[in-house]
Amino acid sequence: MRLPTWLAQHLAAFRAVLVFTALLGLAYPLVMVGVGQIPGLHDRAEGSLVRSADGAVVGSGLIGQSFTDADGNPIPRYFQSRPSAAGDGYDPTATAASNLGPESVEDTLPVPGAVDAEGNPDEGTQSLLTQVCARSKAAGELDGVDGRRPFCTPDGFGAVLRVFHRDGLTGPVTRAVSVNQPCPATPFLASFGGVPVECAVPGQDYSGGLITPIRGDAPAEPAVPADAVTASGSGLDPHISPAYASIQVARVARERHTSPDQVRRLVEEHTDGRGLGFLGEPRVNVLELNLALDRELPAGG
Repeated sequence: MRLPTWLAQHLAAFRAVLVFTALLGLAYPLVMVGVGQIPGLHDRAEGSLVRSADGAVVGSGLIGQSFTDADGNPIPRYFQSRPSAAGDGYDPTATAASNLGPESVEDTLPVPGAVDAEGNPDEGTQSLLTQVCARSKAAGELDGVDGRRPFCTPDGFGAVLRVFHRDGLTGPVTRAVSVNQPCPATPFLASFGGVPVECAVPGQDYSGGLITPIRGDAPAEPAVPADAVTASGSGLDPHISPAYASIQVARVARERHTSPDQVRRLVEEHTDGRGLGFLGEPRVNVLELNLALDRELPAGG
């Protein structure tokens, strides 16, 4: 007996659903789970979990974390991770970069008393330049090194002026405003082009002036390395550069009452080289290094 065409087509489609469900819904996942148990892949398949000496899971070797107290302040006895733009910091459900680029140099200052559409106080937005400057200043103060950077003010803002000219883009300077330093701050420059530099008043429109970054007298090669002041593309990078680890050695040694050489030895032991000998840069896993510190050089020991 020959089935009607419509029924034969539906049966064929149903058989295809059953076959692909068995292949892709059952067989393929089971094969992948099996592959994940192969030595060398098992740890990554399980999330590269890192455990403390007592066996408790304290994190992942692939996802960074912050070493701060309840108020968000760095814990001095630990090496600090690089900044993160993922959620509130190293949030794997919100992995992201800041999406700010080289032209992000002017802040939007918070207006006192203003609220957003949800009724929250206006917090303004920091430019990438000011974020870098503030982080560099904080890292310099924490680790006792020169935190100055080109185009940064001494108080950790982007050193940027809005400069107004008599004829628009040309002619004598008629006004200069340090747009990232809200009043009553003292502008980082006393004068520019023969006129006094003003601090910025939140809410005022300075768009008529030319954006003019000021380099300042900071060294061309800052003591605070780039990974200490910028977030990674994913916001989850668990590593820092050996250069960033190096400026933290003296602080960690002091807090743990040990010699810098002892701390430096652990840094070297937890420094990975370039992939395949030529890919990427050497890097230090911060979580694993801090666990080694607690195990071998406990604070107060």
